[in-house]
Amino acid sequence: MVPYLKRMQRYLHDIRIELKKVNWPTRRELTVFTGVVLIAIIIIGIFFWVLDTGFTAGLRIIIGR
Repeated sequence: MVPYLKRMQRYLHDIRIELKKVNWPTRRELTVFTGVVLIAIIIIGIFFWVLDTGFTAGLRIIIGR
C-alpha cells in the first residue's frame, strides 16, 4: 500500500509542476476569446437555421406537388 501512496504523491507533485508551466490567459484575453467563440456560435447557428429553413421549404414544395 505504501508504494501506491508514494506514486500518487509523486503524480500529484508532477501535476503541480506542470500547472506552473501553463501560460494562463489574462482576463482581457479570456474576455476576447469568449466573445469570439460566442460570435462564431451565433453565426454558425444562423447559417444552419437558414440551411434548415431552405431545405424544409424545398421539401414542402416537392412533397406538396
